[in-house]
Amino acid sequence: MKPYFLVCALALASCAGNGEKKSDTTANVSGDTTAKSEMKAPAQKMDYCFIRTEGTSNQDTTAVHLLLKGDKVTGEMKWLPKEKDSRKGTLNGTLTGNEIKAVWSFMQEGMKDSMNVAFKLSGQELAQKPFKVNAADGRQITDDAAGYTLTYKLDNCSQFKTAGKPAM
Repeated sequence: MKPYFLVCALALASCAGNGEKKSDTTANVSGDTTAKSEMKAPAQKMDYCFIRTEGTSNQDTTAVHLLLKGDKVTGEMKWLPKEKDSRKGTLNGTLTGNEIKAVWSFMQEGMKDSMNVAFKLSGQELAQKPFKVNAADGRQITDDAAGYTLTYKLDNCSQFKTAGKPAM
């Protein structure tokens, strides 16, 4: 009878040990989930570079370099369409949550111009509100009623580097 009692006691003890281990694993998983959701928010002191290609053969490129310092955003934006005049200039704006509202001051065809732009930055993704044409003056403006439908891929900033100089 003693061996039977000993086997039962060992079986019961091993079951109790598994229950605690499972509980610990669940705590770790929920901790990991919290860490992952925190990573989606943009860093407050960071620089990011993004590229978007479009057109029939992905020949048109837009490159964005953002420098975040608290709620201030600066950087550069280059629109480089194939066989058309490009727009290259600076970005100055603010970060509220993960939304960036900025003014893009650029040169095109030797003329200075500017327009408002709107981005959403989360983790390693950048999305932009598209432009529309203002019927009154024929100029492009940000479509504030639209969603953030233009998506950019994280890049290594090669569009913004010149020989011997780091980005920005």
